[in-house]
This record gives sequence, structure tokens and C-alpha cells, in this order.
Amino acid sequence: MLASIGAASARADREYASTVRSVDDAEVLTDDRSTSSVKKADLDRRLPRSTPDALRFEPGLFVQQSAHGQASVIIRGFTGQQTIMLFDGIRLNNSTYRQGPNQYFFTVDVQTLQAIESQRGGASTRWGGDALGGVLDAVPLEPTVGGDRPTARAKLRVFHATADRTTGGRLQLELAGTGKRGVAVGFLGGVGGRDVGLLTGPPVQNPTRGSSAGVLPWVPRYKEYVYGVPFDQQPALRTQLGTGYKELTGDARLVVLFPGEQRLTLAAYFYREFDAPRTDQCPPPTALTTQCLTYEQQFRTMVYGAWAGRLGRWADSARVTVSWQEQHEQRRLDLTAANRVDRGYDTVQVWGVTAAARIERLQLAPWLGLRAEYGADSYFDWLRSRAEKSYTDAPTVGVRDDTRGQYLDKGTYLSGGAFADLAAEIGDRLVLRGGARLGWVAAHAAGEATSNSQPVNKAWAPLVGHAGIEVRVADPVRLYLNYDNSYRAPNLDDMTARLQTGPGFQFENAALQPEHAHTVELGARVRHPWVALDAWLFETVMEAEIIRVSRVTEDCPPATPQCQGSWARFQLQNSPSYSERRGAEGSVKVFFPHRLSLRAVASYVWGEGPRVGVVAKGEQPVVLTERVPLSKIPPLHGSVELEWSHRSGFSAGAALQWADAQDRLSYSDRSDGRIPKYGTPGYAVVSLRAAYRLPGKAMLSAVLGNLFDSPWRVHGSSVNGAGRELLVQMEVSPTFL
Repeated sequence: MLASIGAASARADREYASTVRSVDDAEVLTDDRSTSSVKKADLDRRLPRSTPDALRFEPGLFVQQSAHGQASVIIRGFTGQQTIMLFDGIRLNNSTYRQGPNQYFFTVDVQTLQAIESQRGGASTRWGGDALGGVLDAVPLEPTVGGDRPTARAKLRVFHATADRTTGGRLQLELAGTGKRGVAVGFLGGVGGRDVGLLTGPPVQNPTRGSSAGVLPWVPRYKEYVYGVPFDQQPALRTQLGTGYKELTGDARLVVLFPGEQRLTLAAYFYREFDAPRTDQCPPPTALTTQCLTYEQQFRTMVYGAWAGRLGRWADSARVTVSWQEQHEQRRLDLTAANRVDRGYDTVQVWGVTAAARIERLQLAPWLGLRAEYGADSYFDWLRSRAEKSYTDAPTVGVRDDTRGQYLDKGTYLSGGAFADLAAEIGDRLVLRGGARLGWVAAHAAGEATSNSQPVNKAWAPLVGHAGIEVRVADPVRLYLNYDNSYRAPNLDDMTARLQTGPGFQFENAALQPEHAHTVELGARVRHPWVALDAWLFETVMEAEIIRVSRVTEDCPPATPQCQGSWARFQLQNSPSYSERRGAEGSVKVFFPHRLSLRAVASYVWGEGPRVGVVAKGEQPVVLTERVPLSKIPPLHGSVELEWSHRSGFSAGAALQWADAQDRLSYSDRSDGRIPKYGTPGYAVVSLRAAYRLPGKAMLSAVLGNLFDSPWRVHGSSVNGAGRELLVQMEVSPTFL
């Protein structure tokens, strides 16, 4: 029996520990750092609503939602422009990614993925600017390539969720065959969509403290709320306003495998989201219930080609990609009190090229082996931005263009670098690693006189690197000590944007300088037939971190009435002293007999930095310079998953997501309507899972979410978590050839 347990556990361990990637894989995330991977089997069990949602059970990751149709992954206390997002190894980040949480990883359709890889900690040596907190890489589905005879298979997937009345599906077609001269071909394409209604769930209250006891946070608003009635006499509040959206997706992927392991991939992906309200701005705190900011269009398009193969003695594997992307946003702000509708249009086009090669092993001596990876990448952004307003009580006035858009129009941004990584294996027990990157960044934007928008002409050439030691204590145990120096140069959002954020109105600073992160981490990894364990301690010290600094009304730039009318105002500034984030994270998976496993995850981050700026107090501003908590730092949180499977294809399980309360708040947190007064309460949410699969034919999955209908909200989110709900997904896969 022990032998069978060991074999089954070893198979499960390989699935748990490996990183999923296709043959053209010069982009795989390194396993000498704190990494984890969500597999296709995990997606089928958990039934996540989005790509960020699929990462809720991973160590060091925390998923915040500014809206029902948006989600952002926080990695070790970093998010937004301070983490890097990839699709098939191609950079998604562009020059308009903003401070704090953003919605852009949400625009990757989870139905098109076979895995999502994550790496925590700085990673600029390999991936360039923005990788201060970590890396997320969405790995797309790959078609079957070749075969003895042509094959054609269709797949129809439909799904439904009761908490927001989601109804959606995906139709997929896969073709494969082998042509003349041994050329093998595979194609995978699909279309999908969903219609999402208003989200329901029990309300989260402000923590009990003084006059806030029993009072609702500013957001979200509820459909059932009766104004003028005390809270304890309100009807059941469950339906959250400012939620719901529509979504359409499509993809096509052609893979051609030539003799000699030469692989060509041509791929196209598009995502279209319509009429998605920003929950904390629909309506904003203290505003009329009819006021609403809606993303009428949130579009992303990506087209790329990739070649992968060998380069003789120069590389055991190599990959070159050429890509084009377009990110388009159309926002509508209904200002009913002013009888006005504001619209903004922002489009970023990005051209990119990457090249990476790997030498698997050079045996320099019987006791010394060398592995190497090297390459270069570069991306060029071109930005169009404009804004307009119209008046509902004076239609004859027509539409009037604003002096400027959310960003300065026709801005450009060039970023990239060249890197090299080396790993020396000394004997059987010791590995030394190190690498460096020379980057290049150039930003340009013309000024605008009426709004006093300053021109931007900046260039930097940052040099960064990393080093690490791995000690193989015994076959199942490895210890790691890593140091990383990463950077992020200010982008066009930092230096030109004027926009309404959760904490208040934020305006630009054209004089910003790059920020740098120094990360030290100590880790242990155990791989045993019965146990898989990862544990990490880390500290990241930031130099010149770009932070939001509170300002008074007189500091607002000209021609920006949104700034004067906001409840709080902020300008970006390089921090005058260091800030730090430190913490611990880990996961353990235990394999029991009879295909039973238990996995537990826990993560903690503590963050602190200087508090600078001015806050209005009566008519006199007060200067605050003491050290205070950093914004959007997650609380202690984690999860537990119990899974059981049977050879017949049936599986079942249960999951617990939990988080402690977070009451360490920055000044911007305290003015943020998304965060309850005195902090976000803790929660514990239990779900049940079941699935049945007929290999190659059909699958039925179901999740009974929030079994006890517990009120819960992820810290920094605008929406409460779903109440008790049923999520169902059915898939059929007929084969035609």
C-alpha cells in the first residue's frame, strides 16, 4: 500500500511543483524564487469568475476589487504599476498603468488559459521595469499539434452563477494534422461571452467603535436601502448598486512544428467589456445615487508571432516574439446635479519585440556545471487621450472638447533592456546564481498651456541585478537566500495623468525620478512523496518610492474643477526616505491515501513609510512627516483546501478562505470610500466543491460558495463578497475526426 501511496503522491507532487509551459518555453518563471502555479485542473475545481480571482488560494497573493468588473492582484503589498503582468511571456504593462489597483489582468479571459504562474519578489533583471513586487504570467491553452491522422474536436462550455445571475459560455474548435515533409500543425480558436447582473451578498458593516457601530461604509450602495430609516430598521440589504457588466472574448492560435524542433506560433486574442460601473464611483461617497462613472468600453487586443527552437551551441532553447497590443478605454461620468455627461477616451498601442535564449548546462569540470540565460526586449507605447462634455439640459450646445484628456495626448514611451543570468552548480549540494540587466527608458509628452500641464522629456538607463544561493540539504529539502535590486521608472500616468481615484483626485508630477526596490528573502522548500512545503521570509526596502502626497485645494492645477470639488487631493512624489515591506508566506500540501489531499496557505505583510504632505485642518494646513502604515497592505490571510478524487472521474472537496481584520491604515486609506471606517473586518468563508469528468467527452463542475452566507469584503475592495451561491459549469467535447 505504501508503494501505491508514494506513486500517487509523487504524481500529485509533480503536478503541484512544476510550472506548466509549452515546448516554446524560454520564458518559464524560475523555480529558485518563491513561485506557485495554478493549473487547469485547479481552474476547473475552483470555477473562478476571472483570471485574478483564480489566484485567491496562492501564497503571497491578495485579490482586491475596485468594481465587480475589475480585480487586481496584490503581491507582497505591491500592486498596479509596481507588479508586472505577462501573457505568454509578453509584457501587458504599459505606460498608463496607475498607482494602486488596476483592472487590466481582469481583461485576460480565464477560459483561454491552461495555467497562471506567479513569482513573488523583485524580478527586474529578467522582466524589466515595474517588477518590484512580483510577476504574474498567464499561460494560454495550446492546441494539439500533429498526429497520425487529421483530427477535429469541438468544446462547448456553459456556466452560471446565482449571486450575480452570470450566464456565459465558450465555444472552442481544435484542429490538428501532419502535412508533407513532417510539418505538424495545430489550431485552437474560440469565442466566449457572459452577461453579469447586480451582485448580491450580505452587507459588511464598519467595525464597532464609537459612533460607527452599526453604520454602513460609504460604498457600495444598496438597491433596497431606504433613506431616513435607521440601519437596524432597514430591509435586508443584499443587492449592490454599481455592479454588473457584459463581456465578449475571442482567440485564435496556430502552431506549426517543423523538423528539427523549430516551432512557429501565430496568435490573436481580444477582450471586450461593456458598461462596467466603477462601484466606488457609482455613486461616489456622499454623491447623489444617480451619479455614476461607467467604463462603457474596456477593450484589449493582442496579436503576436513567436519562433522557438535551438541555436546550436549558442542555445539549447530560444524564443523570439514580435507583438502588437491595443488597450482602449471609454469612460462615461453622469453628473446629474450639473445636468452634464463627461466622457474620456484613452487608447494605448504597444509594439514589442523580445528575444531570450537558454543554455541548459555546460560541464566545466566534474564538480562544476554552468547554466545561462540571456536576451533583450523592448516595447514602444503610443498614447491617444481626449475628453469631452455634453449638457443634458442644453442639447443645442452640443459636445465640447476639454483642453486635455486624462493623459497628455500623443505621449510616447520606450522601455526595454538586455539581461544575462548565470547559475553555477558546485557539486551536488550548492548552486550560486547571479544576473544583471541594463535597461533603457524614454518618455515624451507635449505640454498643454491652458491646464498648465508641463511637458515631459525624460530618459534613464537603469542598471539592476540579483544574486542567490541554493543549498540542497538533502534530497527533499532545499534552502534559498536571494537578493534582488529592481526598478521602475515613472510612466506617462505618473507624469501626465489627472484622474479620480478611490482616495480622491490625483494629479501629476513631471519631475518624478525612478523608484528602486531592494529585496532579501530566505526560503525553504520540501518535496517528499507525502508532503510539499514552501516557506519564505522577505523584506523589501524601497528607495524614492513614488507615493501619493496629500494636498490642499490651492495646489490644484488650473482647468481641473474635479480637483477642487474632490473630498481629498493627492499629488505623486518621490518619497524623501525609505519605505519597507516585510512578511512571511507559505504553503503546505499533504498527500493522504485514497487520493485525498489537504493544502493550507498563509501570508502576512507589514508595511511602513514616511508620511509627507499637508492635510487641511480648519484654515491652516498641518505638515505630517512621521512614519505611518503604507496604503493597501493586506491583512494576515490564507486558505485551506481539502480535495478527494476517485478513479471513476468524480471528485469532491471543501475550501476555506479567511482574513484577519486590517486596521493599520494610511492617510489615503482613511479617505478611501472603499475601506470601512476604522478598517476592514476579518472574515471566514466556506465553500463546497464537486466535479465529474468523462475524459475527452464531458465534465460537470459545481461550487456551493459561501456556505454560511457570511458577510465579507477583501480589504480595499468596493464590493462585498458574494453571499451563498451556486456556481455550475458544464462542458462537452465531441470529436468529429
